[in-house]
Amino acid sequence: MKTLLLVDGSSYLYRAFHALPDFRNRNNEPTGAIYGVLSMLRRLHKDYQAHYSACVFDAKGKTFRDDLYAEYKSNRPPMPNDLVAQITPLYECISAMGWPMLIVEGVEADDVIGTLAKQAVRENMRCIISTGDKDIAQLVNPQVTLVNTMSNETLDEAGVLAKFGVTPARMLDYLALVGDAVDNIPGVEKVGPKTAVKWLTQYETLDNLITHADEIGGVVGENLRRALDWLSRSRELLTIKCDVALPVSFHNLGLQPQDIAKLAELYERLDFKSWLRELQQETGPGERGNVSSAAGYQKTGADQRSAGIVSADYQTILTQSQLDEWVTRINAAPLVSVDTETTGLDPMQAQLVGIAFSTEPHQAAYLPLAHRYAGVPQQLAIDLVIDKLRPWLEDPAKPKLGQNLKYDKHIFANHGINLSGIAHDTLLQSYVLESHRPHDMDSLALRHLGAKTIGYDEVTGKGASRISFDQVDIERAARYAAEDADITLQLHQHLYPAITGEVKLDYVYRVLEIPVLNILFEMERNGVLLDLKLLESQSRELGEKMLALEDRAHGVAGQPFNLNSPGQIREILFGQLKLPVIKKTPGGAPSTDEDVLQLLALDYPLAKILLDYRGLAKLKSTYTDKLPRMVDASTGRVHTNYAQAVAVTGRLASNEPNLQNIPIRTAEGRRIREAFIASAGYSIISADYSQIELRIMAHISQDAGLLKAFAAGEDIHRATAAEVFGLPLDAVTSEQRRYAKIINFGLIYGMSEFGLASQLNIERAAARAYIDRYFARYPGVANYMQSTRETARKKGYVETVLGRRLWLPEINSSNGNRRQGAERAAINAPMQGTAADIIKLAMIAVHPWLAEQNMRSKLIMQVHDELVLEVPDDEIETIKNELPRLMGDVAKLDVPLLVGVGVGPNWEQAH
Repeated sequence: MKTLLLVDGSSYLYRAFHALPDFRNRNNEPTGAIYGVLSMLRRLHKDYQAHYSACVFDAKGKTFRDDLYAEYKSNRPPMPNDLVAQITPLYECISAMGWPMLIVEGVEADDVIGTLAKQAVRENMRCIISTGDKDIAQLVNPQVTLVNTMSNETLDEAGVLAKFGVTPARMLDYLALVGDAVDNIPGVEKVGPKTAVKWLTQYETLDNLITHADEIGGVVGENLRRALDWLSRSRELLTIKCDVALPVSFHNLGLQPQDIAKLAELYERLDFKSWLRELQQETGPGERGNVSSAAGYQKTGADQRSAGIVSADYQTILTQSQLDEWVTRINAAPLVSVDTETTGLDPMQAQLVGIAFSTEPHQAAYLPLAHRYAGVPQQLAIDLVIDKLRPWLEDPAKPKLGQNLKYDKHIFANHGINLSGIAHDTLLQSYVLESHRPHDMDSLALRHLGAKTIGYDEVTGKGASRISFDQVDIERAARYAAEDADITLQLHQHLYPAITGEVKLDYVYRVLEIPVLNILFEMERNGVLLDLKLLESQSRELGEKMLALEDRAHGVAGQPFNLNSPGQIREILFGQLKLPVIKKTPGGAPSTDEDVLQLLALDYPLAKILLDYRGLAKLKSTYTDKLPRMVDASTGRVHTNYAQAVAVTGRLASNEPNLQNIPIRTAEGRRIREAFIASAGYSIISADYSQIELRIMAHISQDAGLLKAFAAGEDIHRATAAEVFGLPLDAVTSEQRRYAKIINFGLIYGMSEFGLASQLNIERAAARAYIDRYFARYPGVANYMQSTRETARKKGYVETVLGRRLWLPEINSSNGNRRQGAERAAINAPMQGTAADIIKLAMIAVHPWLAEQNMRSKLIMQVHDELVLEVPDDEIETIKNELPRLMGDVAKLDVPLLVGVGVGPNWEQAH
């Protein structure tokens, strides 16, 4: 049976525009909607082998429905200018890709699709309609199926019934009852999907329901009877017209050869670099040049498998001779993609289930080692495999590639293997190129290769029915694991040229991220020792303080209530005590969040008690109670994970446990750091950069006043206070210095006068005066902020001093709040990002120096601008003396980098 593939281009155009970030090319032209629609078209031609295809769009101007109902779509705002600007280049791209495109005046895209679908059914063809519009569900029948590429949803007749509660034949009746707010078509007032399904289940058809309308009781019955005269018009408006006079027959909708020269020109202009590289790599039909004649993508092994072409590309290694063959192959390969499959996700505990390798695109193998299920084939002994692979795995001269290889390095370490020769990591490549986007392999494959990979859930199941990977059938596991290794290699071939083509990005990737990967592995492996008895004592004390606060809260409220219940707190604060409502939740109830309580706490004691209680409760649940449970039984230490590709600024993110967010503004929070201790005969040394972001601000802005203050070694907050308040340095009070500190840090985070007024608890006019005086004294800062906003709006990103790109997808958003948030981020990101780069350079300087000097000292934590080491007593003086030099020399700024060093038996005393 032949297949007709129809794409509701208008539906996807709007969805892509609103769903994707505000992508822009180097000329600051919007490209997000174009990218989204083209990505879906590419994917559709991979997933469906269609004989005929068309992409259908709405025509400009009125349709016959506007004549039927003057208010039709009258509530729709005009198309945003950023979307209008993408229409013409999108149409050009679709045509150049070889897609037939249909736009018929006087009707909508739905009507064109309906007409073609009916023609296909008459010709005994299968019709696939790709859309996100529920109205088109009325067309579904045994030969017509809907697919939603954005949500991976497929709707056949059973699917429509399962989703909407009615069959496709009743969808029109259902839609008439519920109405369509998007198109401004009223339904029956207060009748939603549940009521519509209930009525149609009972009365079967809308016509029969109308006949029995007098039987429906209550308010909805009255509403139904009031709508009777309207329902026939509603159904008429919602009916898809299937007899449109089309300019072509579907027989004319075969794919055309793509216009490679035109596509290359368009991709170059739009900055679709990975797609442009694909075009440039095409060599015509052949082993690796098999390019779809219309979709414009290079077929991957996964694509070819879906077409049933090359299932033999992926091998399963079950014999020693196969293993020997692959050992020879990986030793001869210039770069090998390697991936582990494991018993779990804990990098310190998980064990190998299997290993996958890929040495060239579309060629991969899976080596099962520990699958356990009834009837499992004989697998090679893990000791034999390790003996065979260890020389290659541990050889630093044999380059390895992976996706998040830090995790795989841990898994090999659990088996006594020191994975060396890590040359590339696609997770980090994606992070360096597009820090603001997802970096998981499935997303990368879809985004850059147009390939839908096998998901982990497809292999292991979900929820309560999920099985561990060692229970997965080896044949199925091999397809999944080999594909991972293969796709990773293909991604490297797409991503790495984009990095090497940019000198700054190449530096960030090679000099910063790849070396830091190995250092983070060792830091995670080292772990941190905890004083469990002290944590137990602190937990008990926190509990006692919480009980005391609870008693105080009950006394102030005049009655007992649950301090952990937002609903009861809301009733006490706003119902009984009649406190002012600061803001509301999305549901319309008065909010009791931390920001609200902080404002109320200025005038109302109960709010302050609640804040204190919540602070103690968080410390207890997150740290004093939880940390002891996270101690690794085999090492006696906690081992955090440093996520390297999460924060868009380049900062590391500590998790499980999070050691970077332990509160230090309260005595109780600082005491938790006392539980982070050194082994007997060792001490903790903390080394952190002094006011690094302000120093970076001085360097970037080149403000003469800031440069002078830092060069003179002045207290920058005191110097700022002297400038803002017009005083000599020695006349600045501690309160004025506090104000200046808030101003200094607030402005580099883009704080507004309202935010500053709130922080200082002063009037907005006074805050505005302080800001004006600050910028008058430091004009270079004001100029930097303005020029940075302009650069961000033009390029869509800002850069750190070392060249890391910090993308700002909302910088040109039509939403004012989002745009202003992006502008604030644009101001701070270069400073925070440069600070993140510098601390990574510090790790790269300190770590090898410790090894070269045969030190027993170890890096155990990195907390933003601070490195924490565990140091034997006989090395303390050397470390104290050398750290400021090593860390201070990693970057040459126009102000000195100062490093403070502290020593103590625990982290708090060392900090």
